Amino acid sequence: MNYENMLTEVYASLPEKKSSGERFEVPIADAFIEGNKTLIRNFDAICQTLRRKPADLAKFLFRELAVPGVMEGGRLLLQTKVSDRLINEKIGLYAQTHVICHECHKPDTSIESHGRSAKILICEACGARSPVLV
Repeated sequence: MNYENMLTEVYASLPEKKSSGERFEVPIADAFIEGNKTLIRNFDAICQTLRRKPADLAKFLFRELAVPGVMEGGRLLLQTKVSDRLINEKIGLYAQTHVICHECHKPDTSIESHGRSAKILICEACGARSPVLV
């Protein structure tokens, strides 16, 4: 039996890939603790997936985690030890409240500012508008 035939048999015996059926999945943070600080290496990629400004997501995480931090290039540095489980929970919460439409549950949204503190989540799919807490 040659290599090509063996490879074909192996691929045939593999189970089918299962997906949730959703086209949008909340990104998972690549975070690690360095000394007494926590670094999120893929922070820029998370912001691009969520289609939000890094400053907005960073501000949300600082407030929710009650920890100071700073953005360094495409990374986010938190000034204390935070578990990656907690960081991913907060990113999921941000996606539910600031990214996913409350009416049609699609991620095709944008945030529009009205004044200093009023922000509105506008769905590009269904046109729904809903207020967002700042």
